[in-house]
Amino acid sequence: MTMTEPVIELDGVHRRFVDGPAALCDVSLTVRAGEAVAILGPSGSGKSTMLNLIAGLDRPDAGTVTVAGVRVDSLGEAGAARYRRAKVGMVFQFFNLLDDLTVLDNVVLPAEMTGVGRGEARRHASGLLDVLGIARHARAYPGRLSGGERQRVAVARALMNRPPLLLADEPTGALDSASGEEVRALLRELHADGQTVVVVTHDESLAASCATRVVRLADGRIASDTRVVPGAAAGVEGAGAVAR
Repeated sequence: MTMTEPVIELDGVHRRFVDGPAALCDVSLTVRAGEAVAILGPSGSGKSTMLNLIAGLDRPDAGTVTVAGVRVDSLGEAGAARYRRAKVGMVFQFFNLLDDLTVLDNVVLPAEMTGVGRGEARRHASGLLDVLGIARHARAYPGRLSGGERQRVAVARALMNRPPLLLADEPTGALDSASGEEVRALLRELHADGQTVVVVTHDESLAASCATRVVRLADGRIASDTRVVPGAAAGVEGAGAVAR
């Protein structure tokens, strides 16, 4: 996938829940390969709904959702599960690791679910843990790690099947300030290596430190869509000024 190709295309998306206002109203958005996009907005602005639509966890009432060439809105339950395994890596606020599996086995799991041989999967997982600086914890259990370390394990698991898109849902929300900075730095590194990243958050500092583009939602609509230089507003060393 080249840097100019769209990874995410939302076209005229509407989503309304029973007895409430529209969660998303006529939203159109394109995210291209290699971008790092932060979706910002207060509670009730539509961020979580947008994340669920992109992840294939929900369907729009109208409009289309296409990710990495897949019409996500047209998938059934089984197709959506296959899509998530192949196209999307997901990182959650509370890690969602399996406490009865070692770090290595947590990371290996997505590959094994797609039929990759155990030996090959373990080699790839070990390489990811090494790159992410947590190889020494491969045989440990998640409960023995710090919050920042557990989130690194979650990122390794999300990257296991080499997805074109990494979705992060409030990835620093459950972390202390030092661990949060570790995760912000990790997201910057992943983007610098070419990974397409979409972060859904209410944390302005997270958006400022790692995004090349900030999309703000309000009342289910896109209120602004601004290109930025990562770290410019957060004082990250070497960052440039905001570019519109």
